[in-house]
Amino acid sequence: MKLTIGKHCAMGYICLSHFFLFLAIIGTDFVSSMANNETDSYWLLRIKSELVDPLEAMSNWSPTTHMCNWNGLTCSLDQEHAIGLNLSGSGISGSISVEFNHLSYLQTLDLSSNSLTGSIPSKLFKLQNLTTLLLYSNSLSGNIPLEIGNLKNLQVLRIGGNMLEGEIASSIVNLTKLTVLGLGYCNFNGSIPFRIGELKNLVSLDLQSNSFSGTIPEDIQGCEMLENFAASNNMLDGSIPSSIGSLKSLKILNLANNTLSGSIPKTLSHLSNLTYLNLLGNKLNGEIPSELNSLTQLQTLDLSENNLSGPIPLLNTKLQNLVSLVLSDNAFTGSIPSNFCLKDSSKLEQLFLSQNMMYGKFPLELLDCSSIQQLDLSDNSFEGELPSNLDMLQNLTDLVLNNNSFVGSLPPEIGNITRLEGLFLFGNSFTGTIPVEIGRLHRLITIYLYDNQMSGTIPRELTNCTSLREIDFFGNHFTGPIPETIGKLKDLVVLHLRQNDLSGPVPPSMGYCKSLQILALADNSLSGSIPPTFGYLSELFKITLYNNSFEGPLPRSLLALKNLKIINFSHNRFSGSFSPLTGSNSLTILDLTNNSFSGPIPSTLGNSLNLSRLRLAYNNLTGAIPSEFSYLTELNFLDLSFNNLTGDVSPQLSNSHKIEHMLLSNNRFTGQLPPWLAILQTLGELDLSYNNFNGRVLSELGKCSNLLKLSLHHNNLSGEIPQEIGNLTCLNVLNLQSNSLSGSIPSMIRQCSKLYELRLSENFLTGSIPEELGDLAELQVILDLSKNRFTGEIPSSLGNLMKLERLNLSFNQLQGKVPSSLGKLTSLHVVNLSSNNLEGQIPSTFSGFPRSSFLKNEGLCGPPLVPCSTSRGKMQMQLSNMQVAAIIVAIVFTSTVICLVMIYIMLRIWCNWRKVSISSSDGGTAAKCANNNNNKTGNGGYWNMHMNSSSFGLIPSPDKKNNSMATTTAAICFFDIKQEGVDNTNK
Repeated sequence: MKLTIGKHCAMGYICLSHFFLFLAIIGTDFVSSMANNETDSYWLLRIKSELVDPLEAMSNWSPTTHMCNWNGLTCSLDQEHAIGLNLSGSGISGSISVEFNHLSYLQTLDLSSNSLTGSIPSKLFKLQNLTTLLLYSNSLSGNIPLEIGNLKNLQVLRIGGNMLEGEIASSIVNLTKLTVLGLGYCNFNGSIPFRIGELKNLVSLDLQSNSFSGTIPEDIQGCEMLENFAASNNMLDGSIPSSIGSLKSLKILNLANNTLSGSIPKTLSHLSNLTYLNLLGNKLNGEIPSELNSLTQLQTLDLSENNLSGPIPLLNTKLQNLVSLVLSDNAFTGSIPSNFCLKDSSKLEQLFLSQNMMYGKFPLELLDCSSIQQLDLSDNSFEGELPSNLDMLQNLTDLVLNNNSFVGSLPPEIGNITRLEGLFLFGNSFTGTIPVEIGRLHRLITIYLYDNQMSGTIPRELTNCTSLREIDFFGNHFTGPIPETIGKLKDLVVLHLRQNDLSGPVPPSMGYCKSLQILALADNSLSGSIPPTFGYLSELFKITLYNNSFEGPLPRSLLALKNLKIINFSHNRFSGSFSPLTGSNSLTILDLTNNSFSGPIPSTLGNSLNLSRLRLAYNNLTGAIPSEFSYLTELNFLDLSFNNLTGDVSPQLSNSHKIEHMLLSNNRFTGQLPPWLAILQTLGELDLSYNNFNGRVLSELGKCSNLLKLSLHHNNLSGEIPQEIGNLTCLNVLNLQSNSLSGSIPSMIRQCSKLYELRLSENFLTGSIPEELGDLAELQVILDLSKNRFTGEIPSSLGNLMKLERLNLSFNQLQGKVPSSLGKLTSLHVVNLSSNNLEGQIPSTFSGFPRSSFLKNEGLCGPPLVPCSTSRGKMQMQLSNMQVAAIIVAIVFTSTVICLVMIYIMLRIWCNWRKVSISSSDGGTAAKCANNNNNKTGNGGYWNMHMNSSSFGLIPSPDKKNNSMATTTAAICFFDIKQEGVDNTNK
């Protein structure tokens, strides 16, 4: 019984085990079946959960809906597997999920034109069935994973328009089935893989707008199926490989904007299917191969911005499909080849030959190119007149002939080119008037005639061109008024009539040009007032009326011009308040210089928060600077000079931290220099001259390290010049003259090494002139230290100022000699050392200066003053004023005594002439007597004159008895001596 039970148990265990085995097998098959049906949807839902879907492109992705009905999903025929996913342009963001690697049947994945970020996961390249991968136009970053080479079936790879970087993975050449490779508009670098030729099936290769460098590999010829090769906007160098000529299927070749050099290979002529060739912006040189004329399918050829030269060999008669030919910015010479176009059969629409070296008259060969729409011959050396049959180009929309040497008048026939939209004739030498026939050009949008020599009036027929948006007649000789019918040009945006001879008032109808944005009428002879209708010009943002004769107050209607940014009404005769110009809060430039505006500065000007240049000089403005200027934080240039402004300089200006020029001269500002000037770190020019400022020169100004010009002259400043002035190492001009400054010139001034103008005159400066001034080697315009109290000698170091043109040290108390080193200053053409105590000889190089430069220096001599005395050897000295005065007094006294003695002698002789007989022997007797007498010395001795034919001497008289004879003899001797002096003078 027990045995039976055991057998039954054993059999039960066996049966049970078989049952569980059966269940396991069945379960496995069931689970496997369930997995096959649900795996792709499971992973897709996982992928969805990792993405942000603001446009709900995946809104119907749910477990309750079969995945084959999900948006963007393509299933296999048995509807069990996802083989395609297209979410292009769905607005999704996030990163590419690594879960994509589970979609093993996936053939097409298009996630392009979204906002995906992060890197491309390497697991994505486990999808062995993938044939198309489109990830372009996202924000993906990182490198291309090396695993990309595992996608053996990949045919289309487009991942451009991202932020991918690094080099192209070398394994990419393993994708031998690849037909499209798009890597453009990323940050890739390195070189093009030299084994690129192994991609035999490649049809399109897009590498443009990256940072690829190196040469184009010769192996490119292996891509024999290639139709599109775009590698523009990189840093490729070297020459264009001639092997490209073997790519017989090539239709598009774009190598623009690289640094390719050398000549254009002739083998390009073998590309018989080529329709687009763009080599612009390289360094190609040499001539264009004439063999390119065999490219009969070519539609676009752009060789601009290279160094190509020689004549143009291309003929539209052979390149019959050519639509666009761009050869601008090279060095082509000659003119257009004859038979360039085949009449009535040309397809050429664009011909750009600007910025070359072409010459000759207007190429008549172009008149056969009847299909041409845009013709650009600008910036060459074409000359002569325009042909009268220019209207043969009936399809012309743009005629660009600027910057040549064309002359003569515009042909009236130009009015027959009724499709013309742009007429660019500026920068020539056209004369004559604007033909009235131009009024037929109803499609004309732009007419530029500036920088010519045209004259006459602006024809009112021009206002029939109601499509006009831009008129620029700057720099001609147009006269007369602006046409009254100008208001018909409702679409006019730019009206530029500056620098002509226009006269009369501005027509009120101009206010109806309501699209006008730029109005430039400056440099004419226009007069009258601004019409109130200008208030309708709501789009106006720039108006320049300077250098005319406008007058009167401004109309209040100008307050309606809320878009004004630039206003220049300078050099007119406007009067009254300029508050009507402050209606716009967008002002950046306001220049009203040299008018007759009066009253206070409008506080509303403070609302123009972007104001950068404010020039109100030479008006009659009064009052203080408005406190609202504290809002002008963008102010760069402030000129309020030559007005009647009063008060302190507004502390609110301290908020203008960007200010570079502050000109407040010739007003009536008072008070001390504001200490907040020190915080204006960008200040380059400060002019506070001709005001009533007092107090000291701020040492804090030394913090304005960018200061180039400092003008504080003609004020009431006192105290010493601060040592901190030496911190202004960029200073070019320092003018402190006409103040009450005292003390000495600080030695730190030597650090202002860029000074070229230094004026310290008319102060009370003392001490000696510092030697350090000789270190200012850039001093050129002037060194003026005149009218101070300087003492000591002129430092010889001033001889180092080799660029100095004017030197003024006059009206000081300088002593000593003029240093010979000053004679080396060859640039010096004005010097003034007058009114000092200088002495010695003037350097010979100064002899050409006027005497006034050295007067009132008692010890100076030499040209241009009197010659120096030789009585002291080599050191010739001029007598001092005291010595000269003493000599003059002595001469006058002696002459007076002699005259009195002579009168006395004459009277004695007249009285005794009968008693005394004087003969020729008397002189000898007297002389003899004198020789026989003993010489008597002493104060009481009398002296006789001893004379012979060659000499004279003084001999004491023996007694008073002989006084009469001695005196007579002395008189005779005196006259003999005087006569001898006269004789010697005449020798």
